[in-house]
Amino acid sequence: MAKTTEEYGAKDITILEGLEAVRKRPGMYIGSTGPAGLHHLVYEVVDNSVDEAMAGHATRIEVTLMPDGSCEVVDDGRGIPVDKHPDPKMKGMSAAEVVLTVLHAGGKFGGGGYKVSGGLHGVGISVVNALSSRVEVEIDHSGDHHYMDFTNGGKLTTKLEVRGKAPKGRTGTTVRFWPDPTIFDETVFRAQTLLERFQMMAFLNKGLEIRFQDKRPEATNSEVIIFKYAGGIVDFVRHLNSSKEALFKKVGYYEQAEEDQEVEIAFQWNTGFNADGMHSFANGIATIEGGMHEEGFKKSITNVVNKYARAKSLLKEKEENLTGDDIREGLTAIISVKLREPQFEGQTKGKLGNVSMRSLVEKATNERLADWLEENPAEARKIVGKATLASRARLAARNARDATRRKSALEGAGMPDKLKDCASRNPDECELFIVEGDSAGGSAVAARDPRTQAILPIRGKILNVERARLDKMLKNNEVQTLITAIGAGVSAEFDVEKIRYNKVILMCDADVDGSHIRTLLLTFFFRHMKELVEQQHVYIAQPPLYSTVVGKEKIYLKDDTAKTAFLSEKPDHKKEFQRLKGLGEMDYDELGDTTMDATKRTLLQVTVEQAAIADEIFSVLMGDDVESRKHFIQTNAKDVRFLDI
Repeated sequence: MAKTTEEYGAKDITILEGLEAVRKRPGMYIGSTGPAGLHHLVYEVVDNSVDEAMAGHATRIEVTLMPDGSCEVVDDGRGIPVDKHPDPKMKGMSAAEVVLTVLHAGGKFGGGGYKVSGGLHGVGISVVNALSSRVEVEIDHSGDHHYMDFTNGGKLTTKLEVRGKAPKGRTGTTVRFWPDPTIFDETVFRAQTLLERFQMMAFLNKGLEIRFQDKRPEATNSEVIIFKYAGGIVDFVRHLNSSKEALFKKVGYYEQAEEDQEVEIAFQWNTGFNADGMHSFANGIATIEGGMHEEGFKKSITNVVNKYARAKSLLKEKEENLTGDDIREGLTAIISVKLREPQFEGQTKGKLGNVSMRSLVEKATNERLADWLEENPAEARKIVGKATLASRARLAARNARDATRRKSALEGAGMPDKLKDCASRNPDECELFIVEGDSAGGSAVAARDPRTQAILPIRGKILNVERARLDKMLKNNEVQTLITAIGAGVSAEFDVEKIRYNKVILMCDADVDGSHIRTLLLTFFFRHMKELVEQQHVYIAQPPLYSTVVGKEKIYLKDDTAKTAFLSEKPDHKKEFQRLKGLGEMDYDELGDTTMDATKRTLLQVTVEQAAIADEIFSVLMGDDVESRKHFIQTNAKDVRFLDI
């Protein structure tokens, strides 16, 4: 974005309300006190710096994980305003102190601070302050170097003061914070999680340089890692397609702007079969539920490609138009919009509701994509050719579905024979356990609560849907069984409102084969029942690896880490220790106690915070590029406890 404001002072900091409740209910502000919430603190601070970049005032952000457990974020923006806030309620506080201590105070609520902003609620840095044991702030502004700090959840310890002159020509803000160990489950940052987010931010802000360094003693890589992309989202598309086979080398791009809003779109097709490779963002925020910008793009790309195919006689007069899914098969696209007042809706606040943005995206795509197809006839023909093949496969898949429905109707069998359903017909209280193997399925049936828990055993490894079109996928017995049991359709027909179970729980052995089966299932759900994952209906069971007896009580331990912690407290138990066998070899009462009883079990909920990152991970893990998969595994092997999609 070009510079839109020249003046930025205390008058631009708007106040909505106070702060105190954050420490009492942190989940309301950062989602959780687990790893996701911990890393969210970093994103909140970095987002403020990115806002400066979007406003045209910052070019570099440096993030450092310090040896003492703190995180430092430095930018070269204008610096948080340091003058007194004009509101009499603030009793002469500096604007910087207001920003750090008052919830909903910032330059994003109609003042002149920012034209566009990534902050959804403007709670960012004050929430970070509230959930930290210590925060230090340094501001280079108006030629002076200012400093203040806070302790114990946002209590001002050192009031804003000038500590000398700023380096010549330097403006910007430095925030250093120590997450509060009394709030978070743990306070150890994972470098790879942060790097994935920073790389995406750099892609979405063309030319912005984000530097990251991990100075902690345990760091596997202490070098400075730099993300900077002159091509912006063009480079983003190229990156996402790097683990796939591109249909052609070129990456298409167009942009369009009007007052208070703009759109840029980059796209490239690959030879894969996924029709859901489109990722959208509004002011840098991932809109995982889509919204008006996606609607405009989907409608327009369908019209433009069909119009081109008709004009060039690539579609005959009697042939039906290509559908949107046909055209989007194998498409990787980034839709990035920036606008003054975004309206976020949906269950996760991840859906853009601004109707004017739909019109802008449609107009831009109608004009610019049509031009691109005319200027690139070889690529355009490949796009239409791939969509035509997808259309034929779609018709074959429809015939396969119809045949399955007719067969079910004739046989009078609504549900698969394998499924041991539950008695309740209220989806909100029902759970489906997808269990590896018939033997484990038998134990699970004996251990379940038959009123609310259904059991579906699957034999062997299901089809890898990353490498198969829908028509082939629907011929696979295990896939058919899953679709029928869940009861909400598949792919474009999937309707999350029709699911028969609120929780779909994957229960696999804690070995390599079990992990592979679990990944195949997750790939299927993410590619063909995406809303099931996005709306957090998918869980992973956590059967324990070990058991031991303390007195008359049997103790179960989840993994080697839990075993080590237990033995550090009770070293005498080293010799009674028992490693539990596979699920199928556990007694039904043992399986029920450890893994299925809702009052005792531990479940891992599968979430997707950044769909573009998840898309890339599934492509790498389940695609054909062996080198990419090998590199991913080597990079993440030492930190698999965080390796959830």
